Amino acid sequence: MKKKSVSSDIILENGTKYRFDNQTLFITGNLLLPLVPGFTRKVLKEIKTQKTKDFVFNLDGLEDIDSAGVTALFYVKRKLGATGFRLRMEGGSETILKKIELFKPEKFDEPPPKIKTGLFESVGNGVYDFFTSYLYGFLLLAANVFYFALADLFRKKVRRKGEFANQAVLIGVNSVLIVVFMSFVIGLVLALQSAQQLRNFGANIFIVDLVVIGMMSQMGPLITAILVAGRSGSSIAAEIATMKVTSELDALKTMGLEPIRFVVVPKLYASLLTIPFLIVLANVAGITGGGVAAYFYLDITPEIFINRMGGVMKNKDLITAFVKSQVYACLIVLTGSFYGFRVVRGAEGVGKATTSAVVVAISLVIIADSILGLLFY
Repeated sequence: MKKKSVSSDIILENGTKYRFDNQTLFITGNLLLPLVPGFTRKVLKEIKTQKTKDFVFNLDGLEDIDSAGVTALFYVKRKLGATGFRLRMEGGSETILKKIELFKPEKFDEPPPKIKTGLFESVGNGVYDFFTSYLYGFLLLAANVFYFALADLFRKKVRRKGEFANQAVLIGVNSVLIVVFMSFVIGLVLALQSAQQLRNFGANIFIVDLVVIGMMSQMGPLITAILVAGRSGSSIAAEIATMKVTSELDALKTMGLEPIRFVVVPKLYASLLTIPFLIVLANVAGITGGGVAAYFYLDITPEIFINRMGGVMKNKDLITAFVKSQVYACLIVLTGSFYGFRVVRGAEGVGKATTSAVVVAISLVIIADSILGLLFY
């Protein structure tokens, strides 16, 4: 018995009509980019309603086709093939066949499938990437920076004239106001929070011990380092990242100049010199704030406060503060430089590098403070 012929029309949004007759779609006219969305959607919908699995695209009436049209043909073929349909193309002029051969997607490599990783594999990859990329890169940068810093220490000819003074102003002098203000407030609050408890036990005089020891060995260096990391660390990362994005670092290399030597080392010199002075100012401001609280809430006069402070203050606290200042200076400069050199993707990358530099620098400062606190306990 002869199979009954099934005939219908597929009409696109612009009025283009394709005849669908007995499992054969006659594609006529043009199949260009504007027609592709409607073509793929309606052809897939029409064919999926058929009971048979074999279909033909007849291209004899096709006059023109572009890369989007070719992609649409193979997309429909691949989509239907995944659900069990078999589709082949026949006919077509020599020009049409050449365009199909030129643009057919099979000529391009398929993207590799995404590999799903488990929890332990993801953790392992993260740890491996940390040691092989971040830690190795950070240590390599640190080695280069310290090498050039020591090699150029007494060689004035290789240093840019005035750069050290410029960086000292940017990192140190411009940070004085915020460091002094915040240290004064924290010293004041620290004394106020402790005053009531000390008064209950009749130990008012020990407010001096609390403020002096707390500020000199712990709070003063830590507050200063956090403020400098947020203010100057971000500036270092943004400056170096911008230089990389705008190819200024490549220009230095082209001229035979080492970027680490001419960009990072002056910042390290300035930080090593200015941060100790900032810590001294922070200690003075914090102790002053504690003295103000002691005077108004515990009736401890400035003379008594100063006399007690002289007995409490030890050389060990001064050495501890100085050692911490040098460690913090190195961590802030190295972290800002590290993320600045690693920047990618233009302006967006500069913002991400700056954010990462500040977060990591503050985290490293706190970790280093904990370690040094145990060592100097």
